[in-house]
Amino acid sequence: MATRILAIFAALLLVGAFAVATLGPENMSLGQAFYLLDQPLLHDVQDFLRNHGMDWIWERLILPLLVRPAWLIPAALGLICIGGAATAGSGNGAPRSHPRRPS
Repeated sequence: MATRILAIFAALLLVGAFAVATLGPENMSLGQAFYLLDQPLLHDVQDFLRNHGMDWIWERLILPLLVRPAWLIPAALGLICIGGAATAGSGNGAPRSHPRRPS
């Protein structure tokens, strides 16, 4: 069951990444995509992190992701889901043989 769920997520994420890459503006970064979807979102997140003393999260985790292409994040998550589906599906190895009975 987990294999199918991960495979479906992988397919959705990879199709979404392809759609963003082909239908969106050329070379659109993730920050630009968030800005188009919800303009105050990034400012609100940055203000929240600064008010709670977590500037390092903004500077070292979020900012490097925001300059990446918008299609890269769903594509990477889709590849991770493919790996998870392959790993979850490989647990069904050969059945264990029964021990022999002495004759």
